[in-house]
Amino acid sequence: MSTNGPSPTIGLTTISRTVASLAVGVVHTLERAVVGDGRMRTARGNAWEAVCADRARAEQRRELDRLVAELAAARAAARERREVRQPQSVN
Repeated sequence: MSTNGPSPTIGLTTISRTVASLAVGVVHTLERAVVGDGRMRTARGNAWEAVCADRARAEQRRELDRLVAELAAARAAARERREVRQPQSVN
């Protein structure tokens, strides 16, 4: 009777994970070589870009809200001027 446990085998998932890990390492090294350490994209850099984009969208939204408010005020003022010039007749 053999007391040896099951023999370890290399499965398809192990090979896939190994290949993926090596590919990530190659891409990371290649990016460092091409763009340099100072220009590497980082999680902090990505987060800052997202914050800046959110701020820009918020500013655009405020500007649009301001323009809509101006248009609504101008339309209301024009309507009031028309009503003053042409009073509605009461029967």
